[in-house]
Formats: sequence, structure tokens, C-alpha cells
Amino acid sequence: MSQLDLASEAEISQGHLSFVESGRAAPSREMVLHLAEQLDIPLRQRNQLLLAAGYAPSFNERPLEDPSLAPAMKAVNLVLKGHEPYPAIAVDRHWNLIAGNASIGPFLEDIAEQSLLAPPVNVLRLSLHPGGLAPRILDLNEWRAHLIERLKRQNDAVADPVLAELEKELLSYPGAPRTGRPPQPDPMAIAHPLRIRQGGAILSFISTITVFGTPLDVTLSELAIESFFPADEENGSGASQLGCEVTRFSHPCGGVTLRAAPRFKPSRCSRQMMKRPAATTIAPPTSVWMVGISPKAK
Repeated sequence: MSQLDLASEAEISQGHLSFVESGRAAPSREMVLHLAEQLDIPLRQRNQLLLAAGYAPSFNERPLEDPSLAPAMKAVNLVLKGHEPYPAIAVDRHWNLIAGNASIGPFLEDIAEQSLLAPPVNVLRLSLHPGGLAPRILDLNEWRAHLIERLKRQNDAVADPVLAELEKELLSYPGAPRTGRPPQPDPMAIAHPLRIRQGGAILSFISTITVFGTPLDVTLSELAIESFFPADEENGSGASQLGCEVTRFSHPCGGVTLRAAPRFKPSRCSRQMMKRPAATTIAPPTSVWMVGISPKAK
């Protein structure tokens, strides 16, 4: 966006904006927030702009277990539960897992590198690490390039050193492309699918990202829900029967409890259908898998 475009969007004179940009004029607190709104700057960076201009931050950053965030976390869990029987997860700004529904559990089976499941679980690292889900992803090169490109775009917007290090790590994995630039997509495809082997099945998903529309808290503004949908009708029957049994372990960073699925048991119906090459299914849910918020240890 040019200086003229920004001045027009903000409904101020280009001359005044030029003085603010060059330091010849000191913007008011309201002007800093107004310009940040026009530029669609994230809340965390708006606080940094305010500090740079000599003002106190405007937006609180509460921990997830803060009572004031309880209604929002309830909404997150309702969305995750309501998306069953298909997988859905909630992540923070660094792609660390906050919550997931029951259908996520089976994907945590057969993880060779168990340290990837130690909280906080980073879903990008878990997805692309050779000891994680990577060996089960059939279109790994395309999916990896897609995730790295998405991470790069996110970091271009926020300049987060943690995300920069994560991108470097993902690019260092064996077989990773030298850049996150995705290959040319199939011109007939409507979206890039995730194709993953689960038990005896091959499941294919497309995904959507959901965020809070009008957040005023930094933590809440950086929370995102990714929901996976069957990429076609054939995959819908198999994906609709994802489920898990649960065990429990604790998040060391204070108050998050993770329940994961250590094993997978096909139902009698599932075993019969697994004999058919065209339709493979997975055991129906036996319990909920999620990350719950609990009080911090004193």
C-alpha cells in the first residue's frame, strides 16, 4: 500500500501522514491505532507500535486459563465437538496444539518419535518430522511445501523469531524443499488436499481456518481452528468413523491437559469393511480427545 493509498483509507492528508512517517510529527494514541486498523496489523504488533510511539499497550494478553477467556474457550470446544466425526484442532500463534476433537486421536498412533507428542505439541513439526506423520502422508512434498509457504506468509506479517526458527527447522528435514514455494497445483482441483494413510485406509481432507471475528485480547486474536473435511464422498465414509481411546498427560507450561490416543481398535463392522478394497473404515469414537484447561500448579 502506498502512502497516498493509506492516507486515503485513513481519511487524513498525505502531508500529515508523511510527517508522521518521517518523525516530524508525533501521532496521537488514537492515530496510531487508526493507522494500524487500516493496515490490518495484528493486535500484538499494535501494542508494539503503541510502545514505540510512547504509549501504553491497548490490548491485554491473558493466559488461556484466565476466567475471562472461559466463554471463548467454551466456544472453541463447541466448534471442535460439533465438527465430529471429522478432525479439527485449535492452535496458538506458534502452531502449538491447544485443543482437538475425538477424531484427532487416531492420527497420534504409530508416532515413531515420541518426543513430538511431548507438550507443547507443535502440529507443523508433528506433521512434517520424519518420525511424525510425514511417512504416512502420501502427497508429502506438496503438503510440506504448502505448510511451509503458509508459515512463511504468516511470519512475513508478524516477524516472529520463533516462527522463523520453526521454518528453518522444517526446511532442514530430509527431503524438504530448499524453499517453501509450492509446486504448480492441479488445475482441476478445488483445493490442495491432505492425503494420509490411517490404518488400512487412505483418507483425503481439505481444510478451513476459523478465527475469532472481533477479538480484543492478543491471545484470543492468535487462536485459530483448523477443521478438516472429506475431500470427496468416498473419503467421507471412512473419515466419519474416526475415533480413539484416551490416556492423559500434562502440559509442563502450566495447566494444559492433553489426552492422546495410544492405540486403535477397529470395530467388528470396521474389520468387515476393511476387507473391501474400495471402502476402508476406522473404529467409531469411544471417547473425546482434547486439550483441556486446568488451573496452574502452585
